[in-house]
Amino acid sequence: MFTAHAARPARPCPKLLPKRGVSLVEASCCLAICTILLGTAAPGLGELRMRQQIQLNASQLAADINLARSSAMSHNKPIRLSWQSSAAGSCYMVHSGSEALCRCDASGIAICRTGATLLRSQHLPIASHIGLTAATSSVMFDAQKGTVTPTATFKLADTRGRAIHQVVNVMGRLRTCSPGGLVPGMKAC
Repeated sequence: MFTAHAARPARPCPKLLPKRGVSLVEASCCLAICTILLGTAAPGLGELRMRQQIQLNASQLAADINLARSSAMSHNKPIRLSWQSSAAGSCYMVHSGSEALCRCDASGIAICRTGATLLRSQHLPIASHIGLTAATSSVMFDAQKGTVTPTATFKLADTRGRAIHQVVNVMGRLRTCSPGGLVPGMKAC
């Protein structure tokens, strides 16, 4: 006897799923490309960081010069901005009293003796690659008019030759500029 079987529906062939993941060769190529791109961008990032650091220090110095002038007028007593440099770096102080009463120690910490009050100090360590220079070691802001004696140009400079000058005129007003316009966004001196 012959039996008839019902026709079975044909099974669909399983679809081949795409392989997931990345081969070792593909991962190595991506890593090599990323390394090259990062290697070319890193020096530019270091340059940007250094330029921002000198601008930050110049802004802080400008704020401290204005602090010295306004403190002299509000406290009705002369206020000084003194600076010095050492093997550890540069340091400046906003203080009352004579110039000789306040000094920065070897680590850049400002110390004032009796007769002087320290309002603010800033240390620029040698490792920051930014130094501060001026023709005079101290300027004094008058309590009555806010004028300054003597006038001064405070020069912040980095190791790449960029510099920002903070120029204080006889009236105690401040002007900021960059010699040769080497710092973008600053007026040229």
